[in-house]
Amino acid sequence: MTVYIFKIISLLGGLALFLFGMDVMGKALERQAGGKLQTILAKMSSTVLKGFLLGAAVTAVIQSSSATTVMVVGFVNSGIMTLKQAVGVIMGSNVGTTITSWILSLSGLEGDSFLIKLFKPSTLAPLIGTVGIVLFMFTKGDSKKGIGTIMLGFLALMTGMDIMGDSMEFLENEPWFAQLMISFTNPIIGILFGAGLTAIIQSSSASVGILQGLCVTGAVTYGSAIPIILGQNIGTCVTAMMGSIGANRNARRTALVHLLFNIVGVALFAIVFYGIGLVRPWAFMGDSVKAWDISLIHTAFNLGATAVLLPMNGLLVKLAYLIIPHGETPQKQELLDERLLATPAVAVQRSHEITVRMMDAAREAVELAIGLTKEYSEENMARVQALEDETDRYQDALGSYLVKLSGAKMNHDDNRTLNNLLYTISDIERIGDHAMNLAEAAKEMHEKKVDFSEAAKAELEVLEQAVLDMLAKTAKAFELTDLARAMKIEPHEEVIDALVREVKSRHVRRLRDGKCTVEYGFVLDDLLTSYERIADHCSNMAVEMLQSAEDKMEVHEYLNALRSGELDESANYNKRIGVYAERYAFPEEM
Repeated sequence: MTVYIFKIISLLGGLALFLFGMDVMGKALERQAGGKLQTILAKMSSTVLKGFLLGAAVTAVIQSSSATTVMVVGFVNSGIMTLKQAVGVIMGSNVGTTITSWILSLSGLEGDSFLIKLFKPSTLAPLIGTVGIVLFMFTKGDSKKGIGTIMLGFLALMTGMDIMGDSMEFLENEPWFAQLMISFTNPIIGILFGAGLTAIIQSSSASVGILQGLCVTGAVTYGSAIPIILGQNIGTCVTAMMGSIGANRNARRTALVHLLFNIVGVALFAIVFYGIGLVRPWAFMGDSVKAWDISLIHTAFNLGATAVLLPMNGLLVKLAYLIIPHGETPQKQELLDERLLATPAVAVQRSHEITVRMMDAAREAVELAIGLTKEYSEENMARVQALEDETDRYQDALGSYLVKLSGAKMNHDDNRTLNNLLYTISDIERIGDHAMNLAEAAKEMHEKKVDFSEAAKAELEVLEQAVLDMLAKTAKAFELTDLARAMKIEPHEEVIDALVREVKSRHVRRLRDGKCTVEYGFVLDDLLTSYERIADHCSNMAVEMLQSAEDKMEVHEYLNALRSGELDESANYNKRIGVYAERYAFPEEM
């Protein structure tokens, strides 16, 4: 009895280490992939076949079909991906997840050759773990530390697998265990057990690994393994189904397609396989399976199910629509789906995309507001107000989402992007506010019939063009994370400041000469203040990009050093000021 107790303790410890290693390795792989996951899945899955290939590749990288499927549910709920695109990715994820079982099957390698001994987990895992700990502890680069973490996760995974295998050997001679395995030869019982186990641990890779670990007992036969593996494919759908709760109808249909794909695939396989077995019994069903046999069955089922159901993807979608029909109210798409927080790299990328939208709204508001100073209309005034309200909503949504995201583990680049976004959204919101200030100034001009002199109009036209060009440049630099463009924004801002000062000086001279009135001066000052502030916020965005991207000094310190000639880029900075000063030159005073 005492022996059994210690064996069970060892088994539980091995299982804990196995699950821990799988979690660490999967999350580290995910962090290394970064925001590329969203770009790959959402923008390159235009056809079902492409979606299948990409789903398989991404899942093979992050080692989790559940994570891929939940991610896809979030994409559909956010409007990033259509239901049709999602179907292929889901099918691909089922195939991609089989790579884990092949890695785990290394434990079953047998032979005396050098290569076989090298690739046995007892040799390979310590070697990889040694390299991993060196990278993790003695290197500074975030990428190298990430690779080290992946290697350490692999060490924990394989060590846990070995411990489980060793601790389960005693089951070989236990009659009750042999009887339990025999009961799983009943397809219904085996499928239900496999589905239940996978639903509990929420990972088909982990449950397949546990089954592979049981192979050391010799009691696991093809007859008991096949139905369990079939059930594991159904059980893995639980994570996505739970993740779809509260989502829009298309997102729920996405999770349902995943479930239908596996249920239909299992049903078809069971009917054909066991139907043939009734007519002509399979001779191998009583043979013991090895770890690599489990991998082969797992892969063969998923490839076979995909081969049959991929051409029938439209029927699965129609079935999902029958089960979840169109509702009376339109579907709401979440701009920032909290399901994506489970994959921080993807959530950061999505936050950047929404911030780009926020900048586009603020930019459009400024363009319309400047137009209002030339030709006022209530329609455009209302549009500016709506856009300003939109930027406020974006800021509120992004602010709370980014705060939640800030506590997640992510790579250095994603963390840097996150910090940049937290600073940037406030600058964009202020640009929207100044667009509204411009619109209100335009309204005052309209109501008071303010009409500037031709000279003032010509000067304002140059200044306004400079501001609009700077906005466009800032928006593009931010969207593309283009540091070369960002470098050009600060000298642009310096020129706008000089233009504002020159307009004020010229206005004073016109006022002195009786060519302008004080009342006009108040309106002009409001316009100039807004233009100058918009340029300031564009500058803040650009400098924050440069500072965060290159881990430079603080913003104000960086600007002072740039202007005083202390930095390498100071020479180009002064050269660009000259170029912009020439480009945005005022006409000669009359």
